Amino acid sequence: MKMRAAVLEQFGEPLVVQEVDLAEPRAGEVLVRLAACGVCHTDLYTASGADPSGYAPAVLGHEGAGVVEAVGEGVALVEPGDHVVTLFSPQCGRCEHCLDDRTNLCLAIRDQQNNGYMPDGSSRISRQDGEIRHFMGTSTFAEYTVMPEIALARIDPEAPLDRACLFACGLSTGLGAAINTAGVEAGSTCVVFGAGMVGLGAVAGCRLQGAERIISVDLSEERLELARGQGATETMLGGEAVVEAILEETGGFGADYTFEATGNVAVMRQAVESARMGWGLCTVAGVAGKGETLDIVPRLLITGRRVAGSSFGGVKGREGVPKLVDRWLAGELDVEPFVSHHLGLEEVNRGFELMEKGSGIRSVIDF
Repeated sequence: MKMRAAVLEQFGEPLVVQEVDLAEPRAGEVLVRLAACGVCHTDLYTASGADPSGYAPAVLGHEGAGVVEAVGEGVALVEPGDHVVTLFSPQCGRCEHCLDDRTNLCLAIRDQQNNGYMPDGSSRISRQDGEIRHFMGTSTFAEYTVMPEIALARIDPEAPLDRACLFACGLSTGLGAAINTAGVEAGSTCVVFGAGMVGLGAVAGCRLQGAERIISVDLSEERLELARGQGATETMLGGEAVVEAILEETGGFGADYTFEATGNVAVMRQAVESARMGWGLCTVAGVAGKGETLDIVPRLLITGRRVAGSSFGGVKGREGVPKLVDRWLAGELDVEPFVSHHLGLEEVNRGFELMEKGSGIRSVIDF
């Protein structure tokens, strides 16, 4: 079938919206008609060339939601008409990692997915001059996508898809960092560095876990106000003196839990230094640039602080995303403030521009 998609032709250049060919789903695969897709920082990160694992040409996009149109042979997890959220972090339910509660990093299709291919090592997207690779196994900057059935989360059809798409990456990552990775305890003190999509999700996750104090740190007063709407009890402007300020606010010890959601290695260090002596846990959810390293003074760890990384918030996608969506529909989460711009597919590059300017939280492409 023919469809329109935003293709990354060359790193550092604008995406090109064009007509491409999409093959029918094969065994274990599903055709999804996209309804909405968030423009996430990871898409910009790859398009810029900063991602060491990036590839081109590729159809970018991974924060998608839509409706199942057709299924390939043997598909049993979804059926035509189902409303789904796309998963760059699949869940086969059978591999060693899926069967272990300690991780959400499914092994089933990881190698081919990282190379931009379907599980059988081929691509479903093409044009006259050859194949185009799938980004993160999703490629949702397009009118349609073909994906493995294990990379789709079936959600309540009552959930508006232009907000449900945020659970495909940013919102679930932040929520899960607090709920799953850190396991924030009731009555605790938390500090969240960054009030973008992931950081705001972490603030909401800390609130849902019953944290007593939630301090949001960002450079934008506007975003800090949004953090208050998600449950932050206090806010601070970021900067070189923020660690000292946090220590002063916590009796000189630091916070029980800190979260980093900026991708800036200097801020990651601040998050570690702000964690409580004795038992503080710093959870890093941001993605740093190519070649960057995190410098930690060993004494901070010897005196009891811990550092954990969090991919997709530790959420096992097919099981976890529908539960988070249900909590939203039940009124526990306010998703509306996150969507700051609605764009058409042809405006995808404007979505990147808005992100670089720090305008709003999330631009959503409506199909």
